[in-house]
Amino acid sequence: MVLFTMISRLRDSLPLAASMQNDEEYERSLVEYQQQAKMLLRRLNQQSPRQCSIESGNYLFHYLIDNDVVYLTLCDKNFSKRLSFSYLEDLAQEFTAQNGKKIQSVSRPYFFIEFDTYIQKARKNVMDSRSRRNLSSLNTELQDVQRIMVQNIDDVINRGAVLADMDSKAQNLSMLSQKYKKDATYLNLTSAYAKAAAGFVVVFVFVLYFWIL
Repeated sequence: MVLFTMISRLRDSLPLAASMQNDEEYERSLVEYQQQAKMLLRRLNQQSPRQCSIESGNYLFHYLIDNDVVYLTLCDKNFSKRLSFSYLEDLAQEFTAQNGKKIQSVSRPYFFIEFDTYIQKARKNVMDSRSRRNLSSLNTELQDVQRIMVQNIDDVINRGAVLADMDSKAQNLSMLSQKYKKDATYLNLTSAYAKAAAGFVVVFVFVLYFWIL
């Protein structure tokens, strides 16, 4: 079954909309996975696979990247991957149709929270047994789900942390390089001034010597 869904902007991970279970007790049991989802959304970028499934305990995260927006859902492992991605494709089409012109300009988190109404409707449809058969037949154009990459949540999050650390070190090296360049330029100028001053002193002494003579 579909447990929760999150939609965020790819370039800055700004949360745009979300939909959780109405069961409060069930929602509390998924807090850990909600935190994982937020970390995962922060790790995704333009180089990430467009579609991917990520294992986490007894569940699978499925995400779809479309028009710089990430559509992510958490499902039971035994829930159909084809239906999961059909569901995400449906959300992507409707979300773009409703909000496409505003997506890149908004700055407030969950600006499109009212989209939850459509998410709930789409979730209900995909959970309905009759809709399952319909979606399977209508979405034959989807990429073969067996070929969609499957990763592990810890690998994805840790890889993102390593890349972030490497990026930080690269920035530090760049700053050190710029500082070294400035210091080298200053030393070269100082050396040039010192040589010029020394030359002036030699010429002055030489002139003074012959003047006295």
